[in-house]
Amino acid sequence: MNATVKKILVVGGNGFIGSAVCRTALSKGIEVTSVRWVRLCFLGMLNNTNSPNVPCTSSSGRPYRTPKGHSPSWTAKVNWQKGDALNPKSFAHLLPEVGGVVHTLGTLLEDGAYKQAVRNGDLPGLLKSLIGIGKDSNPLRSGIVAEGTQITYETMNRDSAIRVCEEFVKSSPSAGDAPNKPRPFVYISAEDIFQPVIPARYIETKREAERRIEEMMSVNPDYRGVYIRPTIHRKVPRTLPTPSNLLRSLGASTASSSESGSSSPLESIANALTLPPIHVDQVAAAIVATLDSSNDVQGIVGVHRMRELIGWRSDGESPEIELGRI
Repeated sequence: MNATVKKILVVGGNGFIGSAVCRTALSKGIEVTSVRWVRLCFLGMLNNTNSPNVPCTSSSGRPYRTPKGHSPSWTAKVNWQKGDALNPKSFAHLLPEVGGVVHTLGTLLEDGAYKQAVRNGDLPGLLKSLIGIGKDSNPLRSGIVAEGTQITYETMNRDSAIRVCEEFVKSSPSAGDAPNKPRPFVYISAEDIFQPVIPARYIETKREAERRIEEMMSVNPDYRGVYIRPTIHRKVPRTLPTPSNLLRSLGASTASSSESGSSSPLESIANALTLPPIHVDQVAAAIVATLDSSNDVQGIVGVHRMRELIGWRSDGESPEIELGRI
């Protein structure tokens, strides 16, 4: 049981990292509410269909489902709510009840078909998404949008996080989570390892979000920003190379790595080659550890810091992540 943080809000709990965070938090005795972004079920990913641009029409949030369409038993313990991350007033009433917020929305490519390709182990589909970079590959530019909103790096990676954080710092915590101060806003960012395969705007919008959130924290001492920067998240079909795996095949003549700031394409390749991958369950365990304000974590959390938070041994032995009986 986590004695400090009792309840959290996960924005995007239906997604890859978001679902892992929900599951891990529940195993620690933390109550979890998840808000599902509902302006558009982008390319069927949020409602697990293969039909592109299917609107979300349910009156409440829909639980996470596996690629095969199953809802694991733990999903029954999550309070699934519908909301709009670009209009967080739609779920502002939930914010005073929680001891922390985890924002997991984001996109690696504006052509969101890559998510379905990774989920299904579809190598041709992934390559098609990658080849389309630099062209007008965003299917939403054809005019099939919801409420006039296009899915771009700016809306998904930056604006949604900033708007949710703005609403969060306006809220006053209820008595139940008063001990968890300063209240954390955990933003899932990324290490700069994807250039030149992925456009620079991907990492630039992530860094813009970090800076704006940190500006808000500097004038709100009862809150703290945590910026999770994972590398590649292991837990994808072994036969399917991810964009960072493709980068590794390019090679590089440099071997320097960095856990802060943006970099040139060459430095990005070097980061991809030198920074270790991390399993999505380990990322989730580290995120849950940062939520507890008694751990005094704020600012950038790179892979090495994540390993420290989950008890990674100095000999490189990976700890077993105990998810408990949920």
